[in-house]
Amino acid sequence: MTHPAPSAIPATAAPANPLLDFSGLPKFAQFSPEHVTPAVTHLLTQARATIERVTQAGATVSWETFVEPLEDVTEQLSRAWGIVGHLSGVADTPELRAVYNENLPLVTQFWTEVGQNRALYEQYQALHDAPDFDALPPARRRTIELALQRFKLGGVELQSPARERFMAISERQAALGQKFSENVLDATDAFELIVADPAELDGLPADALAAARQSAQADGKEGYKLTLHFPSYFPVMQYANRRELRESLYRAYVTRASENALAPADPVAREALDNTAIIDELMALRQEEASLLGYASFAEVSLVPKMADTPAQVMQFLRDLARRARPFAQRDLAELRAFAAQELGLDDLQPWDSAYAAERLKEKRYAFSDQEVKQYFQLPRVLDGLFAQIEHLFKVKVLEDRAAGWHPDVRFYRIVRQAEGQAAGELVGQFYLDLYARSGKRPGAWMDDARSRRRLPTWLQTPVAYLTCNFQAPVGEQPATLTHDDVVTLFHEFGHGLHHMLTRVDDLPVSGISGVEWDAVELPSQFMENFCWEWEVVRDMSRHVVSGEPLPRALFERMVAAKNFHSGLQTLRQIELGLFDMRLHAEYRPGATLSVQGVLDEVRAEVAVIVPPAFNRFQHAFSHIFAGGYSAGYYSYKWAEVLSADAYAAFEEAREAPDAARRLDEAGRRFLDEILSVGGSRPAIASFRAFRGRDPQLDALLRHNGMVEGSVHEAIQN
Repeated sequence: MTHPAPSAIPATAAPANPLLDFSGLPKFAQFSPEHVTPAVTHLLTQARATIERVTQAGATVSWETFVEPLEDVTEQLSRAWGIVGHLSGVADTPELRAVYNENLPLVTQFWTEVGQNRALYEQYQALHDAPDFDALPPARRRTIELALQRFKLGGVELQSPARERFMAISERQAALGQKFSENVLDATDAFELIVADPAELDGLPADALAAARQSAQADGKEGYKLTLHFPSYFPVMQYANRRELRESLYRAYVTRASENALAPADPVAREALDNTAIIDELMALRQEEASLLGYASFAEVSLVPKMADTPAQVMQFLRDLARRARPFAQRDLAELRAFAAQELGLDDLQPWDSAYAAERLKEKRYAFSDQEVKQYFQLPRVLDGLFAQIEHLFKVKVLEDRAAGWHPDVRFYRIVRQAEGQAAGELVGQFYLDLYARSGKRPGAWMDDARSRRRLPTWLQTPVAYLTCNFQAPVGEQPATLTHDDVVTLFHEFGHGLHHMLTRVDDLPVSGISGVEWDAVELPSQFMENFCWEWEVVRDMSRHVVSGEPLPRALFERMVAAKNFHSGLQTLRQIELGLFDMRLHAEYRPGATLSVQGVLDEVRAEVAVIVPPAFNRFQHAFSHIFAGGYSAGYYSYKWAEVLSADAYAAFEEAREAPDAARRLDEAGRRFLDEILSVGGSRPAIASFRAFRGRDPQLDALLRHNGMVEGSVHEAIQN
């Protein structure tokens, strides 16, 4: 059963609009695009009226009379607009896209107005300067400090005409980011390759063939339909014996939304999806924003609310890691080229050969294939194993729940904490699970919040999350099966979800993942990935799709042996992306001779050992930094991996102790208490130190990635 709560913030508009009903969960079954504009109009009017009231001359400035009323109205707007944004990402339609883009400038304008509202800023400053500030709970002090920081980054100190220009820049960037994302989605959906002769698909696994056949039949076509959605694309790159087929799909994939794109076929439509001009304009606007705020680059602006201090510090971190990884990457590549030439007759290894050759090499070296492993990971069983691990680590229970979703594939669950003697258990949080790829759903995997934890006068509002992946859907009567990489992805996203849902912070701006530094937000997600490599966890969540047998221990040991297969190459690839992102946002200047492509080329020349062909336009689909909030922040994955590896090392140490069971329980409790439950209520480095008792060290990351050459004792200091 669901657990609706009474409306904490009475809605004054007609209840017929589901976007204005805040009494419980989102009303997806009642939603229609026609609801968006009336809801946004009402909520913006209500929010502006509240702001005017709490900032009028003579108004009392206190948490109860100022912060709470402001949070009431802005939370309503965020929740309603969050539903619209979520549906735009998972169930895009022309009607929804039109109304989303119609209202996006209005919502963006409002938040820019808030960021520049001098009266609001002065009220927060008054709270900060009040004699009783130090007596406030830590979460409230942190809320006020972060609010002041956001105001300064929002241009509150700007004067006209810079104020107005800053607002125009913000609105334009929001529109460009949305258009970038739409272009990637449309370019991905636009490509298809119908293969009539199954012999041309030689090597493709049976489930991939069945999915391609089913996809063609769904369109009323004969043969097999291949697309650029990852569950269709990657099996071709990994298993298809026909080199020309691999090259065709590779070219289509790495040129999406660029001047080199292969789809759509119509030149005018293809040009309309080209992200080149969008990237250039976004970069120019970001640099202008930084200049208005008094910073030398957008990279400096981006780092203000993060753990890292300067772009130079980030680049030094990445380059040092690249130096350590490079010998391992060079060894990986040399072995791959030699194997491809000797065993596969590929004397000139090309990018469209790499995944194929790597899979053949892994099969030979470790005597298993990803496809063999995939047959053991049935999605329902994997979910059971994931939930069991969460229950074991954090002493909560994950149970099926019921709620209307946006697609028949969506499932809904609740998390409860069951005290001794309780029958039902205390509701901790709830989440929607949307796991399969489909048209109209943007690529990738992510967690987003539908509602955050908040203590209200009459009840506790519990958090609700969206957990989204793009796995291959079930074919026929068999359940969906996952590669081990898919399993890792699922655990990763659930780590984000736990960070959101297991919080015990009652103040909205620092509850869950809110207020957490961007370069620390990946800590819980990457931490959870480690449990995909523990035998007891894997054993319990694996059952062969035909025989029902668990994954053999011998096969698991071969998987572990192969865990760091090509980790040098993979590490350098992540460093390449992070360094490109940081250099681009630190060095880009409009009109400069060095272009976006030029920066990427220089970074590749510096750190990469595999350089893509000249037609590659990866950056045109790099939604993380051009549409997803990771601009000058992609380094966060590696930065946070240092934190997560070191955090997991505490569990490794506990497992080696004489009283391992007690120590592991204690480690799980402390991770919950010091990392997950505190959310953004204190700096991330303080939370890490509280958990680990010291600063983070690089040793565990290098060891987990098989790149240890002597002892390393270097820490991220902040």
